[in-house]
Amino acid sequence: MSLNYLLDTSCLIWFQENSPKIPKKVMDIIQDTENNIFFSQISLFEIAIKQKIGKLPLFVSTVDEVYHQAIKDDFVFMQLQNRHLSCYDKVPLYEIHRDPFDRLLISTAFEEKLIVLTSDQNFKLYTDIINVFW
Repeated sequence: MSLNYLLDTSCLIWFQENSPKIPKKVMDIIQDTENNIFFSQISLFEIAIKQKIGKLPLFVSTVDEVYHQAIKDDFVFMQLQNRHLSCYDKVPLYEIHRDPFDRLLISTAFEEKLIVLTSDQNFKLYTDIINVFW
């Protein structure tokens, strides 16, 4: 049975780096050709900003390279849609988690009914509206 997953930005970066930070159970999901693995335009925007301000000093791939590699990996590109933005107000705002990139990924996952693959424990704050795995 195929399932639909959305990679958070860290997971996308770590997959492209072949990082051991991704547990085997998550790699199995990502590499299972029955699953649909999505990556978001939001993540590309986040990477571009974080590279510009020096928050990803060890990650040297350009946004274009990230995009093209993800397509080669058979991931599905998800463009930011107005419906994702409209759904943003359904995402609870917690004082401890105000990250706009994460919140847009959560909004997208909610609207598209995707399971988020993430190691970010803050995503667990939203398990009443999205499914999170990791």
